[in-house]
Amino acid sequence: MGKININIKSGTLEKEGLIVGIDLGTTNSIIAMVNPETGKPEVLGKADELLVPSVVHITGDGVPLVGNLARQALISHPQSTIFSVKRLLGRSYKDVEAHAPYYTYRILDEEDEKLVRIEVNGKYFTPIELSAEILAELKRRAESLTGKTVNRAVITVPAYFNDSQRQATRDAGKIAGLEVLRIVNEPTAASLAYGLGLNPSEAKTIMVYDLGGGTFDVSILRIEEGVFEVLSTQGDTYLGGDDFDREIIRYWQHNAPENLKSEMAKTLRLLAEDAKKTVCNKQDFQKKILLGGSELILNLDYATFEDLTKHHMEKTLHCLQQAMVDANLAPKDIDEVVLVGGSTRMPFVKQRLSDLFGHIKVNDTLNPDEVVALGAAVEADVIAGNRSDVLLLDVTPLSLGIETVGGLMDVLITRNTKIPCKFIKSYTTSVDGQVKMSISVYQGERELVSENRKLGELLLSGIPAMPAGLPKVEVAFILNADGILTVEAKEIRSGVSQHIDIKPRYGLSDEDVERMLLDSISHAKEDVSIRMRLEARTEAEQMIYTVQRFLEKNAGLLSEAEILNTHKFCDDLQGRLADGDKDTILQGIEALNEYTRPFAERLMNQAVSSALSGTHIDKV
Repeated sequence: MGKININIKSGTLEKEGLIVGIDLGTTNSIIAMVNPETGKPEVLGKADELLVPSVVHITGDGVPLVGNLARQALISHPQSTIFSVKRLLGRSYKDVEAHAPYYTYRILDEEDEKLVRIEVNGKYFTPIELSAEILAELKRRAESLTGKTVNRAVITVPAYFNDSQRQATRDAGKIAGLEVLRIVNEPTAASLAYGLGLNPSEAKTIMVYDLGGGTFDVSILRIEEGVFEVLSTQGDTYLGGDDFDREIIRYWQHNAPENLKSEMAKTLRLLAEDAKKTVCNKQDFQKKILLGGSELILNLDYATFEDLTKHHMEKTLHCLQQAMVDANLAPKDIDEVVLVGGSTRMPFVKQRLSDLFGHIKVNDTLNPDEVVALGAAVEADVIAGNRSDVLLLDVTPLSLGIETVGGLMDVLITRNTKIPCKFIKSYTTSVDGQVKMSISVYQGERELVSENRKLGELLLSGIPAMPAGLPKVEVAFILNADGILTVEAKEIRSGVSQHIDIKPRYGLSDEDVERMLLDSISHAKEDVSIRMRLEARTEAEQMIYTVQRFLEKNAGLLSEAEILNTHKFCDDLQGRLADGDKDTILQGIEALNEYTRPFAERLMNQAVSSALSGTHIDKV
């Protein structure tokens, strides 16, 4: 029996909900779907709010706020506002220890290699839970705009995300109430968005250069007759716009008083981002700020910014060159270079790539912030069965293998192998009478397993006691289209077998995911109520500010009584903010709005009269 969903606007039943594409980004996230009328992918959202900041603020009540409201709290409440959570997905504290000082919130320093946790106001959160909040906000947005249930999604990840990070992304989607149909590599998704509309008879080799807020990927694809085949991929899951911002903060810290340097690292993140955008528009940046009782003057120009960050740019070019080596291609073999990710707006990115690929134009015709989500929507449309002209052949970014005698890594699936795929290899026992075999699974490119990442372990027991070397154990690695691994082991002579779906050692258990889902359902009403009150409060504060600015600039248009009454309405609304519920606050907003509406009309009439004064109109 198919799933039954309720249309949230009409209350009618619908057999299947919408299927969407989601770019879960480090800095911003975005949701898209294919328009059923035009067949083209479109980003969902209002014109000025297409991007949802990937920021989660935990209120004093313990309720998560996501997006623009949360971003405003980065300065006022840095300890309880989580940004760049994507960089923590699928990682242990050991993985992020070197970067922990850069975060304004508390990452728990735990001894074991469990999933990293974040502590806010005595409550504990995993990156998976926080990412689920971002996904749930995108889901709410899509349902509000379309009036339909959204329950299925294709979610993109950096090409270099390992198995742990991919599984964490899938878990986050599940907690958010989404059936994650496919995990797609971001550069591959971008190529789908760019590749649509190509002449079917035209074959192209394209390079996708994807520099986002927290991750970098480069992939080389061959597009021919609707088949998108990934030839190679390279990248760094800890390199992106955040790192460029961090170099600016370090530059400002250099000449600052020693006692302010720690505070600068916590409070100047948004200012560094503003400075980056300013100088990349070829304008010098200068701002005075008051910090810790001292006045600081912060300066930056484009030449300095380029010099500060050139080593990061060189890292991306090294990855690019390695991807070409892996694909056995030279720059002359590339037909097109496509730019993806907001950080590609930095002028030196396009310039360096233009220098390297002088024979072709670097393509940035699609919005680099939106292109990944658009491609994810295309793949979602393919999975929904709405189009058959596209086939996606992706690759695994890292090698997969097992530990053999001496702690060596024996690779079964090499990196850049097409997925989905299955590989089988035979092993035997090393001790007489051995009845059990432990199979440890690793991911990485080093010869020793100690230098690679352990994904999991499978115990094959019940092997008949035989002399060493006689049992024949077949180990099969099955890698699905999401890049997630299943391992099977079977002793051929006896037929004894075992299999596991590899779960990261510090991922979430099924029980954890189930608990989080139940919590989200049981607290749904309470969470929505608090969220709506906070949104009403924000609207009220903005209304009061706007009215007060109007009074300052246009008092001459109003009588003393009107000014006095306006202040009374503002004071009344301000008083409702302390203890009022959503409805009380909205009533205050409406009362102030109704009273002041004629003032705007009066201002408009005066402006028209002023514009027409002295104008002579001839009679006809």
